[in-house]
Amino acid sequence: MTVVAYVSCADSAEIAVLRLRSDGTLEPVQTVAVSGAVMPLAVAPDRRHLYASLRSQPWSVACFEIDSGTGELRARETVPLPGNMAYLSTDHGGRYLLGASYTGDFVSVNAIDADGGVVAEPIEALATPPHAHSIVTDPTDRHVFVAALGGDVVLQFRFDARTGRGVPNDPAFVSTKPGAGPRHLLFHPNGRLVYGTNELDGTVSGYEYDSGTGRLSPLDTVSVLPEPGGEPWTAELKLTPDGRLLYVSERRSSTIAGFRVDPGTGVLTPLGHTVTESCPRGMAIDPSGRNLLAAGQESHAVTSYAIDPDSGALRPVDRRRVGWNPNWVELVTI
Repeated sequence: MTVVAYVSCADSAEIAVLRLRSDGTLEPVQTVAVSGAVMPLAVAPDRRHLYASLRSQPWSVACFEIDSGTGELRARETVPLPGNMAYLSTDHGGRYLLGASYTGDFVSVNAIDADGGVVAEPIEALATPPHAHSIVTDPTDRHVFVAALGGDVVLQFRFDARTGRGVPNDPAFVSTKPGAGPRHLLFHPNGRLVYGTNELDGTVSGYEYDSGTGRLSPLDTVSVLPEPGGEPWTAELKLTPDGRLLYVSERRSSTIAGFRVDPGTGVLTPLGHTVTESCPRGMAIDPSGRNLLAAGQESHAVTSYAIDPDSGALRPVDRRRVGWNPNWVELVTI
């Protein structure tokens, strides 16, 4: 088994490809140039295709094939998107590319063809409250959730996986604390819990998920800041594959907050903070749960950490310079 990391570097318009060795060290494999400011990445469920959002005009998605032996990327086509996408994801069936436009205040759905290519004409684009920042499907592809940072809501949609269309659920949204700024959403492996970062007040919120109704019910919200009273700028969150540990990146303090997860109640127990790369926006955890990678937008580097399975502590193992403004990390097992 080989684990390959893909790191988008916006200001140098490139994707760095790194091999994550079994000891946690990183080996450069490839640097792929793209035609614009590359930021969000999404990997197809079959792990054979990578999609990269280009956030400079013309708004588009660069489509790549992943070599099954080396993990290297082979460029396919670059396809127009209906706006500047701050987030990309696919449904679990790999039939649709979903995008959230922070500047356009909408989300979109584009079909993915049988060869992994994105169909340029969107199936639909749905208006949202200000600053849609992420869009994810539930494990069954029957419901879709959107974090709208400027509206302080998480939108809830019923999703038809046959047509790629969504309609608002009842209720249509769950509110966060005013001024929280919900950003990214993540389903727990048990399918009954969802966690979301709140960018503007430096917190992470838990939700109980009812798969029958497609509704979220708020649980606790806890701080990710290393010190009270800091100026928040929270970004990414990742769970270990067993769902026992949650990590959240905080850009202003350049730290990663760790939490122990109670899979029954969803309660988060703080485990402390790790000082990391400057302005850590993107993170990823490998499929074994042994390593976490964090990319620093201001340090232009990626650090690999070993995860202590008992304490949750992060131990730095290796560090690699990449391109300018690395902001997103995806890991693929080939």
